Amino acid sequence: MKKTFEFETRAIQSTHFKDKNAGAVTPPIYLSTTFERNTDGTYPHDYVYSRMGNPNRQLLEKSIVILENGGVALAFSSGMAATTALFQTLKSGDHVLMPDDAYYSSLVLAVDLFGKWGLEMTKVDMSDLTAVEKAIQKNTKIVWLETPSNPQLKISDIAEISKLAHQNGAICAVDNTWATPVFQRPLDLGADVVMHSSTKYFGGHSDVLGGALVLKEASDLTENLRQIQHLAGSVPSPFECWLTLRGIKTLSVRVERQTQNALQLATFLKNHPKIEAVHYPGLDSHPQFEIAKKQMIGGFGAMVSVQPIGDAQHAMAITGKLKLFTTATSLGGVESLIEHRKSIEGETSLTPDNLLRISVGLEHVEDLISDWQQALGQ
Repeated sequence: MKKTFEFETRAIQSTHFKDKNAGAVTPPIYLSTTFERNTDGTYPHDYVYSRMGNPNRQLLEKSIVILENGGVALAFSSGMAATTALFQTLKSGDHVLMPDDAYYSSLVLAVDLFGKWGLEMTKVDMSDLTAVEKAIQKNTKIVWLETPSNPQLKISDIAEISKLAHQNGAICAVDNTWATPVFQRPLDLGADVVMHSSTKYFGGHSDVLGGALVLKEASDLTENLRQIQHLAGSVPSPFECWLTLRGIKTLSVRVERQTQNALQLATFLKNHPKIEAVHYPGLDSHPQFEIAKKQMIGGFGAMVSVQPIGDAQHAMAITGKLKLFTTATSLGGVESLIEHRKSIEGETSLTPDNLLRISVGLEHVEDLISDWQQALGQ
């Protein structure tokens, strides 16, 4: 038998749980908030209190570590809770370098919340290595990447930016939510930390909230993060961990099929006369197509952003004409979603006024293309 299994096998194997009580194939849900203690003060099963540890959460953390080729993982109640925990390891006067195109809440978090506590933040075009190098400061502690970026799908060179961060004594953290470890493993490329909103593709069914941090190896940073996780209590419930593990079992087949759909839809939209621009790293017209090919494994993800010719009102009107795309926030579920991002992010956002962000689902791609044909009137 092979010593090293392929990704699909690892995803299934990593969710296995040896149930000594009933031999259940699917792991049971441990709802208990507290656990038995010996008279000498020790804990016979190594669990104390569910805020500090739970069998379902431990299994989820083990699974995500395996998928990302990491050393240790910590599960949180949301992707934002995971991001917040990493920023909480910094001190007043530290500096974070972030993308100019990124999940809007991450940027707001750095400025509106941690800015009040003395955190410094600079935004830069992470697809421009020269700009990144110039923007790194002596007090930079974290270089935060999002690749593909949200919502313009810019691609950052993880390996090169990790080197720049390390040369300046900083760590490189990568939001890998959109690519997933099916297609991209930042720790293998030199990054130190990976963040996931497990709400998205890991859960995969738009019914669970969660997040995770994965570190290349155990370190002082790991212990700091674990203390924040335990004391702040931003942890997923046992049921949310169970749901996420269920989603991980089918992660590869879902994301691969969604990505096939995304490439075909992006290609159709790119050639449509009523479309101004299509943002998808799998198109050879994408500015960072070669970098995407270098660091993404066999696919470019299932997110597409499109700019119809016209203003914001025209773009929003198109969402109302689509029949198979639900107008809603979030992404990564089996159903196709669409959203006008600028109206969510606000006037200070750099997102183009007419940009629509699409999370491509598992519907038949010909139906999705036909739906866009009728919505565009051609």
